[in-house]
Amino acid sequence: MSQHPLDRPIWNLLNGPQAALAVASGTVCRIDPTYGPFAAAAPGYEGELAGLLVSADDEIWLVETEEQSAPPGTRVLRTAPLVQMIADGPLEIFAIDPGLVLMDEADAAEMTALALETQPGPWRSHTHRYGPYYGLREEGRLIAMAGERMRPAPGLAELSGVCTAPDRQGRGLAGRLIRRVLAGFAARGDTPFLHSYAQNTHAIRLYESLGFRTRQHLVVTVLGRAD
Repeated sequence: MSQHPLDRPIWNLLNGPQAALAVASGTVCRIDPTYGPFAAAAPGYEGELAGLLVSADDEIWLVETEEQSAPPGTRVLRTAPLVQMIADGPLEIFAIDPGLVLMDEADAAEMTALALETQPGPWRSHTHRYGPYYGLREEGRLIAMAGERMRPAPGLAELSGVCTAPDRQGRGLAGRLIRRVLAGFAARGDTPFLHSYAQNTHAIRLYESLGFRTRQHLVVTVLGRAD
């Protein structure tokens, strides 16, 4: 049976629609570290992953169906269970929310600050360049945002970077931003998917209310150089 592109999203995005973002390719691949820490190996070539680590404080994130063992020359820094969700049924057509604005390079520093404060997932200096991000400002301050990241195959697009400043939570802002991103996916004919930390039950309930269902459970294994 052929593998679905979402079974190994990192491998497929770096050997598919977003291959231009790879700084290493072949039996092991890695995305440009300014976009994120993701890497993957072809089956049987996991031992080559150590060669992707360029410094003592560097790390790579593997997203697979099971926790990964540390290949020679590496050590496991941490792991976390993930839920992969997909909205592959009929979706509500959302009207464009005029209060949300398209982010651009001038917003990059604020986007990074908000992401580092709220930790929606790995964020690097160019993460905002994956695709359109939308934000909400109050009194000039960026208080919430959401956008897109992985495209492991044509017709699939990942909702990502959903975050709200801690002192502005509980007002439904994340839902507003998610609906704006989904409207863009619908206009392109893309099927939305996402990854959530499994313990983030509040977010998972929100995603379910917007038409997402759990597709599979994954594990992120973070590797660094061995001591």
